[in-house]
Amino acid sequence: MKFQRRSVPGIVFAVLITTVVIQFALHGTDHQVPSDPSKLLVVWTSADKEVAVKMVYMYTYNAKKQGWFDRVRFLVWGPSSKLLSEDKDLQDYIGRMKEAGVELLACKACADLYGVSEDLTSLGITVKYTGKDLTEMLQSDWKVLTF
Repeated sequence: MKFQRRSVPGIVFAVLITTVVIQFALHGTDHQVPSDPSKLLVVWTSADKEVAVKMVYMYTYNAKKQGWFDRVRFLVWGPSSKLLSEDKDLQDYIGRMKEAGVELLACKACADLYGVSEDLTSLGITVKYTGKDLTEMLQSDWKVLTF
């Protein structure tokens, strides 16, 4: 029996092919497919300004600005709509969030209860009935954070 002498590149290629075949046998075609862009919904319900400034707004703004999530939505819901309509500091911060690319929404039913729908719209917030939207985000791949 005569052995053929192989070159180093030929041996390396053979080892590489063998490794690929073994990996395929062990794992099949189950490979990581890039997922959809990461998505965060922050639901703000509190009428507490300190909570808004020191937690809700700060995290929401940075989640978008720092690229922690690809898409960030901010939903003003309930008593927070009244607080936002009355507070200039919070309104200014909303402007910074919008400039950073945060999508701004407010629940129309809630805003109407407090009589502030027009005020929120004037801040560049999309005011609409959001129950269905919230349900769809909860049932999909959105991460939801509530304050």
